[in-house]
Order: sequence, then structure tokens, then C-alpha cells
Amino acid sequence: MSLEEPTPDTTVDVGVTDDGLDYDALAAMLDGHVLEREQHVNAEGFVIRPDEVQTVLSQLRTEAGFDHLSCVTGQEYDDRYETIYHLKKYEDPTQELSIVVPSPKDDPGNESAARVYSTADWHEREAYDLVGLEYDDHPNLERILLPETWQGHPLGQDYNQDQPQIVTLRENANPLQEDHRSEENPDTMFVNIGPHHPATHGVLHVKTVLDGEQIADIEPDIGYLHRCEEQMCQQGTYRHQIMPYPDRWDYISAGILNEWAYARAAEDLADIEVPEYAQVIRTMSAEMCRIAAHMLALATFALDVFGDFTAVFQYGIRDREIVQNLLEDLTGQRLMFNYLRLGGVAWDLPEPREEFFEKTRDFLDELPEKLEEYHDLVTGNEIFQMRCVDTGVLSPEQVKQYGATGPVARGSGVDYDLRRDDPYGYYDELDWNVVTEDGGDNFSRVLVRMREVEESAKIIEQCVDLLEQWPEDDREIQANVPRTLRPDPDEEIYRAVEAAKGELGIYIRSDGTDKPARFKIRSPCFSNLQTLPEMSQGEYIPDMIASLGSLDIVLGEVDR
Repeated sequence: MSLEEPTPDTTVDVGVTDDGLDYDALAAMLDGHVLEREQHVNAEGFVIRPDEVQTVLSQLRTEAGFDHLSCVTGQEYDDRYETIYHLKKYEDPTQELSIVVPSPKDDPGNESAARVYSTADWHEREAYDLVGLEYDDHPNLERILLPETWQGHPLGQDYNQDQPQIVTLRENANPLQEDHRSEENPDTMFVNIGPHHPATHGVLHVKTVLDGEQIADIEPDIGYLHRCEEQMCQQGTYRHQIMPYPDRWDYISAGILNEWAYARAAEDLADIEVPEYAQVIRTMSAEMCRIAAHMLALATFALDVFGDFTAVFQYGIRDREIVQNLLEDLTGQRLMFNYLRLGGVAWDLPEPREEFFEKTRDFLDELPEKLEEYHDLVTGNEIFQMRCVDTGVLSPEQVKQYGATGPVARGSGVDYDLRRDDPYGYYDELDWNVVTEDGGDNFSRVLVRMREVEESAKIIEQCVDLLEQWPEDDREIQANVPRTLRPDPDEEIYRAVEAAKGELGIYIRSDGTDKPARFKIRSPCFSNLQTLPEMSQGEYIPDMIASLGSLDIVLGEVDR
């Protein structure tokens, strides 16, 4: 349904100068389609007509190289609705452009972008579900997080939270009805996988159609763990009440990475400068979270693929626990850290500092030998190789079409990492490498995560060296941030960080109060999970289980 991926020789850098994007040249290229231009904190916004979305986005993709639809934000104002398409380039994500599509209150919605970027399929369904926007020419405009029988749209201004909601038994029909074979092909059968199954990594329901023993079609059914995180953030104050929520998105292991996504967006919105010392602590603790996340991903994936609980799974949890101990020493918590603050971190390193550094170095010194053990147990295992090599293949073109990021993209050879490509924290001052593999299969994604653990260890070691030598009188952990933050009305920003699972982005629109008017979370797991049908077509159910495990999703972040 989507347009073909533009080839390198047809994509030109229209509007790019030595100083970045030339928005005047981009507007001229669009030749009259731009009705108005807005200045967002991260990029300019081009306002276009609701019926010209596909034309404009196709031109921007094929002629200007905007091959990454990072996020889609739907929102309602007092006088209109609005959809924002946040565009980037995989080659250089600092080249950003927002396409703003307003629509009237009596006719909310616009032309669908799903024909240009496949990732818009789920993102637009979410905007329809939660805000009430309609998207013409969308391939499957149905609710995605809430039941089809749900009344109203929870992020709409006129939503009545007190109205009763009834999900009829028909909506949860018994899957064991008399049969699901089709008349055209008697070997076709419908099978439910999940939502209560350990291999779905949470409450995920996969609607699967089998043609014989091969998968003819699958549809991930999400929303079982939707907790209205965006709405809760919109009801919290910037300064104090939002920061505890990000830990609960990817609640397994990426807390500080999640906190940093919000901190980066809010700090840029409020023009807060973070002290250098605090940036080093943030970078160190974020990479500890990345190692913890990848250890869990490896352990659970091995459990999915060859069911080895006593060795690989427990080995992975053992090493993850060591990282969790270090994070507990630093933050006081093991999962819900709530350690970052706008402008810095909550407190300095634990005392005695030498003991914390010694524990960290001991872990880093033992890590290479442990990684060799993992390669012997996992990547060198014949059963593991048979299950993972050449299964769940995802091409670079499919990665870009679906907006996949993180190890899923880098496992397909897409060299995209925001720590390097859109630097923040202390990353650009340190020596480390972005890891890619060209296989594009389940095996490559595992290799990327294992090799990224080595790179994270390099980063942590350099941070420890810096922190050890930092003069005591210059250890500033927080900037001087006002007690109450009130960004200017109608300021808008989209900022992202490289979380363990990919690009975790936050869109914020301010209205002049101490709470956001709109808070949108761009979950890497949400976009990555969309690739599962592409990876599974024509393969067997065990291959699909391996492919799902290789995506390393957490449903708390998918649903939010």
C-alpha cells in the first residue's frame, strides 16, 4: 500500500546547507502547498491543507530525503483539530521538519499518511482512538488501544470520564468457534496467540492466520495495558509531578533512559542548561540501564528460542542484578528510579565514592569473560542458530518504511543512533562506536545487543574515570531551575533520546501554565512492533515467536 522506498540516486538534499536545513528552499520546493510557517523549538512547521497530505509527504520523502516519519501527534484546540507529522532523516536526524495539518471542529481529520509511510498506520489509528481524528484513505481506521465499543475519545475536550463503558461479549467472542477455515482454502485456519502467553512478553494478542503450517497473515492486537500515561502527564506540573511517570513506560529496565527523554524535551522547552558534571552522571547511569535492558532481552529471548531457563536465563538475570545493585546504590531504587531532575540529577554519587567506583570497575572487569560465556551458550548454540539465522528478516527499506529504530534498525544495517547523530548528554565527548549488523534477521538483532553491551561498558568506564578526577568544588548536580515552570504559550517541541529499544521521543505543547497542554510519547516499541507482520509472512509459528522476542518489546511502553 505504501509508496516504494526512494533509492539513493532519486533522493536529493533539497534545502540543505552547511548550517542545516534551508526551510525557505523546502517551502519553495513544495510550490504553494505551504499555507503558513510555524516556529517550533526543534524545527519549523509547515501548515498544509488536509487533502494534500499524501502529495506533500511523498514529495518530501522522494525529493528532500525525509525517510523517517518519527512520530504523529493528534490534538484538539478550542477552535480546531490538528495532526503533526514529525519528519526526520535516518542519515541525519538533526534535519527535522514538522508538517502541521489543521482541520475544523465539525470535520476533524485529514488525508492519511499511511500510503507514504507505513508507520503512520498505527500512529494515525492512535490519534483516531484517543483524540477523534479521522484519516481518509487509511487502510484500516479502527481503534487500536481501546475496545471498538468504547464511547468517546479520552483526549478530546468534550470527553465525559464518568460515562459508563460496556464491552459486549460479542467483542470478546470465543476463539474456539466451529471452525475458521475458509471455503477457498480449507487449510487456512485462524489461531489466537496470547494475550496470556509468556512468549508474548506481556499482554499482547496476536491474531494469526495459518495456511497449512505457514503464517498467511498476522495482526498484533494491543491495548490491554493502556494506562493513559499521556493524559496523566498533561495533568502534572513540569517541575515536579511528571518525572515519576517515565519510569513506568518501559518499566522493566529503562527508567533513567525514559526520564532523560522527558528531561531533554522539557529542558530545551524551558531553556535550562544542565551542568557538565550532572551530564556525566546521567550518561553513566543511562548506559547502566542499557546494559540491564539488553541482559534481560538476551535472557528472555534465549528462553523463547530454546527454553533454557537454568543456564542462559539465570545467567542473564545474574548479571542484570549486578547492574541493578549499582543503580540502587546510586538512586535508592531498583526499577522506578525517579533520579533525574529538570536541570540535573537528584543527588550526587553515593558515599564513600571510592566504594561505588570499585564496585562499578569490578563489574566492568568481569564483563568481557561473561560475554564470552554468552557467545558460547547462545550465539554458538546450534539450536539457537537454526531458529534465528535467516528468520524474521527485515530489510533496510522495511525498517525505514515502518520507522523502526534501535537494535531492530541497526540489526538491518541502518546506521542510526541518536547518541551520536543528535548528541545530548556527554556522549559526544566520549570514545565509543555505533554497532550495526547487516543480516537483518533474528540472529543479527541479538548480536547487536550483545555488542552494544561492550560499547556501554566503554562509556561507563570513561564516565567513572571523569567522575573520579572531578574537582570536589565543581560537582554541580543541578542547574538553578525556577520552582514553577511556565513556558510561553503555544511553544512546541519534539525531542528524543536513544533508549535501549530505540528512539523514545516526547512532544510537548505549552499553553502558558505550569502543565503541558499536550504531552505525546513516541514509543520505540510501538513502531518496532508494527514490523512483526513483515518479518513473519510465510514463516512458521516458532519463527514468529523468535521474531517477536527479537523485537524486545515491553507492552507497558507499547500501550502507555
